Amino acid sequence: MASVKQHFSGKTAIISGGSKGIGKAVALEFVKAGGSVCIIARNKNDLKTASDEISNARIIDSQSVTTISCDTTDMKKLKPLIEAHIKKSGVPDYLMNFVGYAQPRYIQDYTIEDFKKNMETNYYGQLVPIIIVLPHFIKRRSGHIVTCSSLLGYLGMIGYATYCPTKFAICGLTEALRSELAPQGIRFSVLYPPDTQTPGFDNENRTKPAEVMIMSETGGLLDPGEVAQKLIKGIMQNKFYIHPGQSRLLWAIVRHAPNLAHKIMDGEFKKAKQRLSKKI
Repeated sequence: MASVKQHFSGKTAIISGGSKGIGKAVALEFVKAGGSVCIIARNKNDLKTASDEISNARIIDSQSVTTISCDTTDMKKLKPLIEAHIKKSGVPDYLMNFVGYAQPRYIQDYTIEDFKKNMETNYYGQLVPIIIVLPHFIKRRSGHIVTCSSLLGYLGMIGYATYCPTKFAICGLTEALRSELAPQGIRFSVLYPPDTQTPGFDNENRTKPAEVMIMSETGGLLDPGEVAQKLIKGIMQNKFYIHPGQSRLLWAIVRHAPNLAHKIMDGEFKKAKQRLSKKI
């Protein structure tokens, strides 16, 4: 197998959600391997900070690190910006999407607007860049699209009633696109990260139900760099499913013994409630 630098040197990627967390870590790994990136995010200050850090990781001067400041759910604003980037820099080899957030709560504390907002960001925020870039991949008959789901994209959990459906939807979308476009030379990968130490994870902890905080203790916490390295390796191996950390084991249990998966989750929930009751 070729080395990471041999595989990605001279390649290009558009990375949405690339200013923080897993997205930024992936951009860093991609640039360290000799590639060029265009990162997309809403906040200009975050983009500038990320761009500077990623630029410092370049191994040759010809590598480029560019930015687009835009909400990826906004097709009208985002399309001309991506099209302008493609006109200037060419069709990318990769489109990678890491836009998303979670705001865990008890079901009775959500409104219908919470469900709509989470779907708008987590699903449409990844779908819109795909719709924009895909015609270029189809015309060229090549390209690799990465979507970011979650461990909770195949296993539901208390506190994530707005989040889980969005991540299940990302899986379904990517499966459908893979089926339709594989004959045209377009590849797909879905990343299923478990809990990862990102700014988004810190935000989650502000609203997490107490039981969820306890249940999360047993799952461990990955560094974004670990997830990024796992993704890069998976892309090199042309893997569709990419599972960092414990995600792989849980995915196997859900696939082959779904009732056991429910039993495990129900047992963890019960133990968490018992711990809480002892504190009262």
